[in-house]
Amino acid sequence: MSSMLVVGSVAQDTIHNHLGTHERVLGGSATFAALAASYFTPVKLVGVVGRDFPDSGVQLLRDKGVDVRGLEVVEGKTFFWEGRYSDDLTSRESLKTELGVFASFQPKIPAEHRKTPYVMLGNIDPELQVAVLDQIDAPKLVIADTMNFWISGKPLELAKMLKRVDLLVINEEEARQLAGVHNILKAARALLAMGPRIVVIKRGEYGALLFEGDSVFSAPAYPCEEVLDPTGAGDSFAGGLLGFLAKEDRVDGATLRRAVIHGSVMASFLVEGISVERLVRVTPAEIATRYAAFARLAHFATPAEIGTL
Repeated sequence: MSSMLVVGSVAQDTIHNHLGTHERVLGGSATFAALAASYFTPVKLVGVVGRDFPDSGVQLLRDKGVDVRGLEVVEGKTFFWEGRYSDDLTSRESLKTELGVFASFQPKIPAEHRKTPYVMLGNIDPELQVAVLDQIDAPKLVIADTMNFWISGKPLELAKMLKRVDLLVINEEEARQLAGVHNILKAARALLAMGPRIVVIKRGEYGALLFEGDSVFSAPAYPCEEVLDPTGAGDSFAGGLLGFLAKEDRVDGATLRRAVIHGSVMASFLVEGISVERLVRVTPAEIATRYAAFARLAHFATPAEIGTL
């Protein structure tokens, strides 16, 4: 087993949904990713919060085994996002985004973290993502996320970052935007040509697609009976994926496919609660049970048939 490093936002969110208003709950890409990954491997988190960030949030991360020595606490306000979801949770409206101390975030990787073999670059400025990599000693695998804001606002910086990462995780809309083509297969090929050797395209309730060379793997989404809050599902997916790879400490094709499913497992738990409330209550037995359920979702060939493929 190896460890992993997560660099990204730690935030507070106010969420309005069909259940009401949920004030100042725990959020941020690094938070969701670190908690999802913590079920598989030791996690180190690098981020920044203001003096207003509750001690309970830091303690929750510690309680799940996350190393928070790289979490800076500085004067000012913590990154805050407020959003309203439609009743069916298929769309959302951003009501308020206050960057606070995150606006001047300059990631500082502690010396004891610089040899971490598995690294996740959360959805931050691509210049900062590159600055993080400049502080890491020969990582075994680097996974990165990005978004439409950086795709349109910093294309040159994003291009430099993509040449230095191994695995890009991106949603379907942003994959098309970055590649400049609508067909998802052609988009994936274009993204692979930009630098990463592996691309995972998140498709929300329709699952995810894994591309490596000429290989394509389609992972289903778990049919949850009740979805309460999809905030952070993509980050939980990426965290679970990389956490599993770090646990196995290898990145072959079969392990990658299992990692994608484990990422989907963690995202499926995340959406069953508000903020991280369900994610932090998951048990190893529940993870194993849901992983097996994923296998049954897509299984259709008999052993004899598989042998002829």
